[in-house]
Amino acid sequence: MSKAFAALADPTRRDIVARLADGDATLTEIAERYDVSIQAVSKHLAVLQNAGLISRTKRAQARPAHLEAEVFDLMNGWIERYRRRAEQRYQRLDAVLAEMNAEENPTTDEGAAS
Repeated sequence: MSKAFAALADPTRRDIVARLADGDATLTEIAERYDVSIQAVSKHLAVLQNAGLISRTKRAQARPAHLEAEVFDLMNGWIERYRRRAEQRYQRLDAVLAEMNAEENPTTDEGAAS
């Protein structure tokens, strides 16, 4: 998973992943979007492939890149686990702050009656 997060640290690779979410594409089709060499895009694809985020197959002369969605499912599960823990901490903090606020600003029925 570390390789996957490291691969996604680069904005160009995140953009390539977004493109592949729409469907498979060849190196040439992907490279058309960028003002860099085909070799540079090929290196980005190699990093994504090494991280397990994409696979490349050979169809005739083309080698389309394919997004490996199950890897993203694993990453999402990992992130979600820590998001839930953070949410629980925030809920506990909200409860403590509400209790502190109630202690500082007590409301009594006597004050309301006068």
